[in-house]
Amino acid sequence: MSTTSLTAKYRPQRFADVAGQDAVKRILSRAAAEDKIAPAYLFSGTRGVGKTTLARVLAKALNCQTAPTAEPCNVCAQCRQITAGVSPDVIEIDAATHGKVEDARRLKEDVGYAPLNSRYKVFIIDEAHMLSTAAFNALLKTLEEPPARVTFILATTEAHKFPATIISRCQHYLFKRLTQAELEAHLTGLLNREAVPFEQTAVTLIARRGAGSVRDSMSLLAQVLALGGAELTEADARNVLGLAGQEVFFGLIEAIHAQDGPAVVGVLRQVLDKGLDIGFFLRELAAMWRNLFLLRQAGEKGLAVVDLPAEETGLWLEWAGRFDAAHIHACWQMTLEGQRRVLTSLEPALSLELMLLNLAYLPRLLPLQNLASCAMPPSGGPGPAPTGPGAPSGPSRMPGSPGSAGPSGTPGGYGASGQPGGSAGLPPRRIAPVPGQAPGQAAASRPAWQAPSTAASAPPPAALGASQAVPRDPATAPRPPSGPPTFDGFKRFAAKNGEVMGLKQARGVYEPEAEPPLLRLLCTNAFHVNQLRHPDKLRVLSGLAADYFGRPVDISVEAADNGNADRMSPDDLKRYIDERPEVRQALSAFDAEIIERKPR
Repeated sequence: MSTTSLTAKYRPQRFADVAGQDAVKRILSRAAAEDKIAPAYLFSGTRGVGKTTLARVLAKALNCQTAPTAEPCNVCAQCRQITAGVSPDVIEIDAATHGKVEDARRLKEDVGYAPLNSRYKVFIIDEAHMLSTAAFNALLKTLEEPPARVTFILATTEAHKFPATIISRCQHYLFKRLTQAELEAHLTGLLNREAVPFEQTAVTLIARRGAGSVRDSMSLLAQVLALGGAELTEADARNVLGLAGQEVFFGLIEAIHAQDGPAVVGVLRQVLDKGLDIGFFLRELAAMWRNLFLLRQAGEKGLAVVDLPAEETGLWLEWAGRFDAAHIHACWQMTLEGQRRVLTSLEPALSLELMLLNLAYLPRLLPLQNLASCAMPPSGGPGPAPTGPGAPSGPSRMPGSPGSAGPSGTPGGYGASGQPGGSAGLPPRRIAPVPGQAPGQAAASRPAWQAPSTAASAPPPAALGASQAVPRDPATAPRPPSGPPTFDGFKRFAAKNGEVMGLKQARGVYEPEAEPPLLRLLCTNAFHVNQLRHPDKLRVLSGLAADYFGRPVDISVEAADNGNADRMSPDDLKRYIDERPEVRQALSAFDAEIIERKPR
């Protein structure tokens, strides 16, 4: 094999020789054949996809002695000079080192001179995004209206850095990455011309590692061929380029399926000890999960869309059947999302180890939808689980009950607004009587408001639920006053035995004829409703109502006037905002102060 660089030796000299970019080749070839040349072209795309090569081929087609022509002849003096880079009328400029405004002004002076011995004067500016803003501005008028027989070709990998005024003056062509099949065909043809025997799997591996870039693929091929072997083999390619073999992936998938953490760490240690490319390892790992998912869902029909050697298809089909489809899909997604985190981490090895262990133990992780069952106990603190016939079991507890976690993740199903589900427009909520007690059943032989004021006659309190009952010592229970029960009397009784914020401003109606009896609290606005509907306050109110009325009482909290329920007074709004825990946290963290409060 020749020692000349493969990239230089096999640089295309005709439009037809360029790999890929079929649409761009047809447009430029036809423009050269019809002699309809634009004042300026902009070629943009990733590295190594043929931007500069096509610019040189276009320059040859414009100045060939057989022009106008669709393809340069490559035998005339003009073509040979341009190929050698010595033509006085085809000027290549590297904007990375000639991007100042002074260089642009010298370029404008050169544009004014007619071609010396060619049909067109062609300026090829490589890495054109490196031009300074002043240089771009200096070229604006020249790009828009260059002299006759002058054209500019700007090549760049970062078209987003170009001013819009420059892009609008150019014909912009986007160069795409080559497909896997196109790269394999290009490398196969090159190896045949070099008369080097090869394994097709090695070519496939190098093409995949090239990631759509012809130049990168040819450089990798030259690197492997430099090993000096009699033929190109997959083993040599993996050893030279630091790529993991299929045995690594089979070992990894076996450890993940067995949920064997030490085995996963052992496979990763092999990858790191061999100095393999972590970035490409992650790309191949994501491709492995993609193949497994397609084979798991489609079976043998999926073989048509996965890139696997024929001798390995049976093994991969077997592995796909061992995994659950949801597990494969989750591993695929986590691998794709974890690539950037691993490659940008300060500890990429540990980050990769964490990701692989997560994949292995994924079936054991707690699903997010089960977190609602782990709600915190009420503010009274954790206590023993309720027992007895009236105590509800965990699974049978109603989702909306104050003792359970609701959809919003807060106890009792209350959202940030304090309403069930977080909405202020839901119907009033009634509080259930003591579990295990028949509705309307008296706590004593006669109502407490008629009983003598003795500690022994105090009835047991009502509760929101068995898990939130507030136990009271009969010796310390509050003593209800004598006389018929009224809401005003209840307010006075509550004020003496533990004021509940917001109860003083509420109006109420006691309905003893209801089954069970109902105490309706009528609030002034939505904030007031949210205030009294807080689970802790409802629990205290339920206990006080049972003490005062002598029997379990349902409590309903609602707005007195629906037309004003959504409006707050300035004082209520200030209190509502200032008492929010997230507001307090923000004020403390940023040492801030509230300047203005506005309702939404």
